[in-house]
Amino acid sequence: MRAGLGLLCLAYVLSQFFRAFLAVLSPLLERDIGARPDDLAFASGLWFIAFAAMQLPVGWALDRIGPRRTASVLLLIGGGGGAAVFALAQGPAHINIAMLLIGVGCSPVLMASYYIFARQFAPARFATLAALMLGVGSVGNLVASYPMALAAETMGWRAALGGLALVSAGVAVGLAVFVRDPPAAEGDTKGSLLDLLRMPALWAIFPLMFVGYAPSAAVRGLWMGPYLGDVFALSTAQIGQATLVMGVAMICGTLCYGPLDRIFGTHKWVIFTGNLFAAGAALALAATVGQGVVLSIALCAAMGFFGASFPVLIAHARTFFPAHLAGRGVTLLNLFGIGGVGVAQFVSGPVHAAGQAAGDPIAGYVLLFGFFGLVHLAGTLIYLASRDNRS
Repeated sequence: MRAGLGLLCLAYVLSQFFRAFLAVLSPLLERDIGARPDDLAFASGLWFIAFAAMQLPVGWALDRIGPRRTASVLLLIGGGGGAAVFALAQGPAHINIAMLLIGVGCSPVLMASYYIFARQFAPARFATLAALMLGVGSVGNLVASYPMALAAETMGWRAALGGLALVSAGVAVGLAVFVRDPPAAEGDTKGSLLDLLRMPALWAIFPLMFVGYAPSAAVRGLWMGPYLGDVFALSTAQIGQATLVMGVAMICGTLCYGPLDRIFGTHKWVIFTGNLFAAGAALALAATVGQGVVLSIALCAAMGFFGASFPVLIAHARTFFPAHLAGRGVTLLNLFGIGGVGVAQFVSGPVHAAGQAAGDPIAGYVLLFGFFGLVHLAGTLIYLASRDNRS
């Protein structure tokens, strides 16, 4: 099982990479195939929407056929195949197809790990294990920053994506060999997604799941690159270094959040406080657009650090659903979390364009970051109505 979990972690490294690498390729893709930032925002949104849409069938598959076949087959076809399509892309439409496929391929990876944690480990350990998997896997976020920018400039982005297609296929084969499915749940195994949706305890958690990850994922995964390039004229390598800073902050935040529920004996107040700071960082970024590259990078890093409550939110919700719905439960929460990023990416392009209508590039980013901050704040305030299941 250790080898299987290690390979799932490596697969999650790829998942984190694929959701974030467009930021540093933005100037090169516009030059080579005419894919503008708005096109890439749409493609990034397709990745998240495909990922989110797959959560319901993935949840069913985890509960019925197990994580081994679910993760290995989808990563092979979607991850390996999608990266190959990207390497051969000749225009924005091909990027869209590639990101859709990659989103499908990455969709089961983290949830397969969480399913194993939920079924084979004590509930009190879930948040720490989930955060550890998320934090270690987020190395992919770092690789998608300066290392990807360096690879794109030295060997070319097509060769880099071709290599990633081979790596994805190899990891998928490893999952098929080494992952072990947990034993079937005992007792009454009847139940459906509707049983989870009917639980009032989850209703105040869903909105924050939907908006909590979206600002940091959208900024790190796409908008940080165009912002730093348009406003401060940073090069591809400099943008890669800046996104590396935000990526490290997101990993540090994830690892810090993990044990806090056990230290303070509460999920709710750890999550609420952190997300309040994250929303404040986004609003501060909107208020200081163009006022200094160091300040902008620091505020992006703060968004990433304080917005990394994803595993603790899932741990909070996990306390309310039964063992036989563990797969569908964690994937339902992931649907809200990743789906929110997809919707935010789709909306972010028009929001940014609306702000730039007057011809001022700074105005577009003021409106964009302000939008992210306000929706994050709204979800955080709704979360106040949630019930804490720890004491």
